[in-house]
Amino acid sequence: MKFINEVDIKHKRVLMRVDFNVPLDQDQNITDDNRIRAALPTINYALDENARLIVASHMGRPKGKRVDKLSMAPVARRLGRLLRKDLHEVKLAPDCVGSDVRKMVEDLKPGEVLVLENLRFHPGETLNDDDFAKELASLCDVYVNDAFAVAHRENASVEAITEHAKVCVAGFTMKKELEYFRRAMVDPARPLAAVIGGAKAMTKLPALENLLEHADKIIIGGAMANTFLMSVGYDVGRSMYEEDLVPVANVLLRNAKREGVKMYIPVDCVVADRFDPKAETKLVTAQDVPPEWMIMDIGPATSLLYREALSDCKTIIWNGPMGAFEMDAFSRGTMNMVTSVAQSYALTIIGGGDTDVAITKMGEQDNISYISTGGGAFLAMLSGEELPAVAALGGATGLEGPAAADDSPASEG
Repeated sequence: MKFINEVDIKHKRVLMRVDFNVPLDQDQNITDDNRIRAALPTINYALDENARLIVASHMGRPKGKRVDKLSMAPVARRLGRLLRKDLHEVKLAPDCVGSDVRKMVEDLKPGEVLVLENLRFHPGETLNDDDFAKELASLCDVYVNDAFAVAHRENASVEAITEHAKVCVAGFTMKKELEYFRRAMVDPARPLAAVIGGAKAMTKLPALENLLEHADKIIIGGAMANTFLMSVGYDVGRSMYEEDLVPVANVLLRNAKREGVKMYIPVDCVVADRFDPKAETKLVTAQDVPPEWMIMDIGPATSLLYREALSDCKTIIWNGPMGAFEMDAFSRGTMNMVTSVAQSYALTIIGGGDTDVAITKMGEQDNISYISTGGGAFLAMLSGEELPAVAALGGATGLEGPAAADDSPASEG
């Protein structure tokens, strides 16, 4: 797999697939531009080389139809501001394919930027349609994939397009994602701990099974921990859990013991009489959840236990919050985990949008070694899956060989 700095892009038409699927408020204002900022090193490199840059992304799930509120217009404006494009305006194309778009690409001057309209306005994107991919590829001399967050998707702009573009390479964001993952999972400094939280055990099950082969410690939190509590015979009241996965959770615990992997589940919980920020709450041990109450967060004893478990770790991977942290009354477990991870002396890698939000909320992002740009793709790698977009570029996402040195530009924009 080659990277953008290994090919000639001077004055060439460069189609860069990024993930600018940023959150918007009801007035179409961007509320978090971290995904745009993450791509700036690759974008700035292309502009420094005087490439004629074409930026492509999706926004939301318009299901193959034009939806005005999912236009890339706010992204084009924000990108222009971040690039300080006083001399060259960041233009927005009316579509991502078609004669009007081709004309705008032909008129692009070196150092100028054109943002294509939402790729998912066309059904061919999510269908990985070859004709749609061919039309996208016809816009460029060099195709650059810097969209790690959709690398696990079989979409036309990340997979099929590589069959038609003349030159296909990865960007610096993609490079950094793969290298940090390999540093954590191929030959990590040990002990290696994986902190896995979130709502559903089903989505994390493949990752947990794969981590049994790599981690020294696995820490379970979030609503998915309820399934594990049920598997050891505890009653979780009206808490959300996955009944069909209770036996599977029990097998995972037994397999962890057999493999010598220390697996931690909550010992106390914050419970509430309803799912509401104003609900009545109390602290109970994991064995004493009242029948009509629900678990909303891990308790302080669990936070202390988890902190101690992480204290000697040299590598920590974290995906998923410890509780319903969006409500202040149930945020302490997740925030305590943020502090424990941020204050550790380990290589720390965070994956998942909710986890990223918690880190940012606590202002600890500078104390984390790396925050991944992709939740689903990150989880797919933890599960040992091959990422279609990376495979299409000739790369590997498995645990083959040591991590390469990071020689991408240091600036994050």
